[in-house]
This record gives sequence, C-alpha cells and structure tokens, in this order.
Amino acid sequence: MTKTPKPPPREDESAPAAEREPRDDATAQDGVPARDKLRLKRPAAADSTGAAPGKAAPRPGVRARFKADGLKPKRKPEARPPEAAPTPPAWSSAGARERLLRKEGARPAPSMPRPAREPERQRGVHVERRATAASTAARAAQPAPETSPEVVASREGVRLSKIMAERGLCSRREADGFIERGWVFVDGQRISELGTRINPDAQVWLAPEAAQRQNMQVTILLHKPVGYVSGQPEPGFEPAVALIGADNQFDKDVAQRFHHTHLRGLAPAGRLDIDSTGLLVLTQNGRIARQLIGEDSKTEKEYIVRVSGTLAADGLALLNHGLELDGHKLRHAKVEWLNDDQLRFVLREGRKRQIRRMCELVGLKVTGLKRVRIGQVKLGDLPLGQWRYLRADETF
Repeated sequence: MTKTPKPPPREDESAPAAEREPRDDATAQDGVPARDKLRLKRPAAADSTGAAPGKAAPRPGVRARFKADGLKPKRKPEARPPEAAPTPPAWSSAGARERLLRKEGARPAPSMPRPAREPERQRGVHVERRATAASTAARAAQPAPETSPEVVASREGVRLSKIMAERGLCSRREADGFIERGWVFVDGQRISELGTRINPDAQVWLAPEAAQRQNMQVTILLHKPVGYVSGQPEPGFEPAVALIGADNQFDKDVAQRFHHTHLRGLAPAGRLDIDSTGLLVLTQNGRIARQLIGEDSKTEKEYIVRVSGTLAADGLALLNHGLELDGHKLRHAKVEWLNDDQLRFVLREGRKRQIRRMCELVGLKVTGLKRVRIGQVKLGDLPLGQWRYLRADETF
C-alpha cells in the first residue's frame, strides 16, 4: 500500500512554540491582537551618541555646532511687509488717473484745484514790471556810449555772402556752403559762421578746396529746338535739360565724357521761349549763373529775328531806346536790319518775351527767333538738339 508523503512543515510550525512569533491575525490570551502588541513594543535603548543600535549618529544641528565653537549663529533678517504703491499726486494727469480708476472699477475723484495766486505776489510782480519799465526808459534816455569804427563796421557791415556774390567769387547759395565748410578768408582770418558781416572794403578770398569744387562744376551749351521749355516744365512739353545725355554730346571725341553727376544741380542761366531756338546755357556754377542773369548783369545777348508787318516811322529808333515794358524803361539796345525781313537784336537784359513785345509796340510780328551769342560765347556750328561743354578757353 502506497503512503502519501506528508507536506513539509511550515516555517512557523517547525520552530518551537516559545520562539514562534504570533501571526498578524492571531489573538493573545488577553484579547489584544499580536500586531498591536508589536506596535506597542518599546524600541531598543539608544547608545550614548543618541543613535539607535545599527544606525549612524545624527549630524549635530547648526546651532549645536556654533555653540560648541563659542559662536552665535546669525539671525535671519525679518521679513518686511511689502511697501504699498505710492499714491499718485493730485496734480498728475487727470486722464491717466481716470483710466486707472476706471480699470480698477472705482470712480475718479475730483482733481485738486491749483492754489490761487496770493494778492501780495501779484502786487509784487506788477511792481517789479513797473520798475523794469522805468529802468529801461532811463537807459534809453541816456546818451549812447561812443564805439570804435571797427565795432560799428562789424555790427553794421555787409553780409559776407552778398559781398562774395557781388565780386563774382560765387553765388550767394554757394557762398553759404563755402562759409559753413570754413573755405572763406577775410583779411587773413577764416570765417565759418553764417550771417557774418564784414567791412565792404575787406579782402576776401577762397580756400583751394573751394576753387577745386568750382572747377569740378560743368557748364553746358545747348542748341535748343522749338517745343522745349528752358525752365520749369509745362504740361505737354519737355524741359530742355532732357536733351542732355551721352547720345546728344557733340564734343565727345575732344572733351570729357558725360556723367550722370553733371545733371545734379544743372539749371538754365537765362530764358529762351518755347517757340524760340538757339543757344541755351545750363550750368552748375552759381558764379556763371549770376554773371548771366543777375540783376546787375551787363552780358550781351545777340538774336536773329524774322519779322513780318510794317515798321512804324520811328520804330527802329524806339527799338534801340525809348520803349517801356510793365512800367519799366528798357535799357539801351542795338537793333538793325539784316535784310528785308530779318533784324539783329543785341540786348543787355532779358525780360519775359521781351523781343516779341518790343516788336509789337512798333507794328511788327515775330515769326522766328534764334539766339546766336551770349557774351563772347557763340552758337557756332553746334547742331540743333545737341550740346557741348564750355571749354576752358571760353568766357562769357
């Protein structure tokens, strides 16, 4: 008969009853669960260092270490309550205060009115003003102190830019630029302040930098065709400066080549009507422009004029001198017949449509007008619609 093997004894049952540890669900004879008795057991006695058996001694605290060394630990600074936001002053912007209060849901308080000015202060101001006015009147009544002629000349002299333009050194606009750069000398002293007044007899000259700048400026001679305006463009018409380009340069083989910088500040020095043709001067040099169109300019301008109609008996004499335009008496001119229908005009001024209006006053009508000379510079063989540079040996 086969015997069934017995199962191995459990660990707690193999140990003696005295050493056997009660199970969690076991209950002692006094009715207290064994697991509660385990919780109530007192821990093992600690050693002299204060640590339980089998554990490392705890590290002493900061105060204990400082006390062992005879020092006192630093106290942490006491936390201060946050400061309240500063109250905006009563004189701050009313709009900003209202927006702030509206954002917080409060009603804006009325702004504080400005304190009224004290009567004593007002009386003091009036008294001070009366005293100032009295002192000013007293100073005006005193005779002016004598001043030296040099001081009078410096205070009541002529503007430096005006003298430079009158002497033909440059235009007034150029003079201001030269003065700002310190390129002007008056009696050996460098001048760099705009509006400086000097003695009219003072010596004025330009620095080499100013002369070099003027030499870089170009002057162009153009044979203007009919239909181009010399000055400001008009609706439907092109300005004469539109003809200045590399394709229309007549002297490209013997003179400098055209560069786009030559158009910068290029302006006509004198008018030539839209229905007239001939020599037109365009320049970057303000000195040349003033020489040709200034108020005191005496540069001659020669025209060939084709006319129709019957000249009055004294018409030729009146054309030379005796006519008025716009209430101004014209300067002396030189007018003579070239053939039956052409006149030669030499003028020293250039009013708007002057030759046409002069001819109408003596019974003639201009049918064609061509300018052939300005000063000593002639139109010559320059083709219609082309241009060339003013040569170094040419002067007006």
